[in-house]
Amino acid sequence: MTSDLWEPARFKDRVDVILRQFVGQEAELFADIDPLLGPVADQLEAAVADGKRLRAAFCYWGWRGAGQPDSDALVRAAASMELVHAAAVVHDDLIDDSPMRHGRPTAHVALRGTVLDRPRASASARSLAMLVGDLLMGLAGQLFATSGLPAAYLARARPLWSALTRELIAGECLEILRTGTDPDTAASLKVIRYKTAKYTVEQPLLIGGALAGAAGRLREGYSAYGLPLGEAFQLRDDLLGLFGNPERTGKANADDVRGQRPTALLAETWRLAGADDRDRLRALLGRPDLDAEGLRAVRDMMRELRTPDRIEDMITVRVREALDALHTAEVSAPAARALTALAHSAAARLS
Repeated sequence: MTSDLWEPARFKDRVDVILRQFVGQEAELFADIDPLLGPVADQLEAAVADGKRLRAAFCYWGWRGAGQPDSDALVRAAASMELVHAAAVVHDDLIDDSPMRHGRPTAHVALRGTVLDRPRASASARSLAMLVGDLLMGLAGQLFATSGLPAAYLARARPLWSALTRELIAGECLEILRTGTDPDTAASLKVIRYKTAKYTVEQPLLIGGALAGAAGRLREGYSAYGLPLGEAFQLRDDLLGLFGNPERTGKANADDVRGQRPTALLAETWRLAGADDRDRLRALLGRPDLDAEGLRAVRDMMRELRTPDRIEDMITVRVREALDALHTAEVSAPAARALTALAHSAAARLS
């Protein structure tokens, strides 16, 4: 992609090639240590097999928005954002005990077959998955450092890596600490901001901008665009998690309700619910044995309270805020067009 035309499919192909080659080589080196490690190595490759590559795209356009040209080395650095995401997904699925992702068993579920004849097989599989996530995060830093960009460029972005990991882990911790408590919309939005919004949009943009030597005003514009858009992205994810088609989303519908996770969707339902509805919700939230009838009851209550409409309104407001910030930012014209398209694709999607 050497023109100023934004071609998402072509960009995704570039990132996919980098990830397949890099992770494939690392998985092979890992498996060469001992044949027992083969199934774990397979999960490294499975972790990067799918994805929209949005985080890499935001990093790329953070670079291009500062006036820099297309660069294979930059695309390689941007691909490291997808390894951060892969690590976060493996850990998140483990924390939430999610059984399925992209229509396939999650890492800790897939690895149970490797240790079925061992004592405490489930705990062993979970431990292996945790280590897969840890290794993926380490590989993210390695891919970034060996991208081929000048050392001085990489040094400009290094502090942002610390912020990215600190805020991502803070968001995961906040989600754990809020899970099972009475839903609260403000608390849920804080979890969204730190667990998803920052590392999905804002930090990749800022890292791309830092690599390019972006000035302070442009970096401020990136944050003003990235934070609300990242929140809109996760709000859409919450809606899809409960109301989406599992064949499209690749995830189970009941996870958030069974886990009583601090989503804005559940928090807004709780806020709008009367005493009787709250009693019904208390009886359903957090139940690992929640059946289809119970899930339908939660959905019906949400529809009666028009909670999905409220979340849609929250998404619309945040996308508008992001685009308003973009239009006033000192960003190159090709980047403005691409970031506008990315905003719509991130917030309006079916999976």
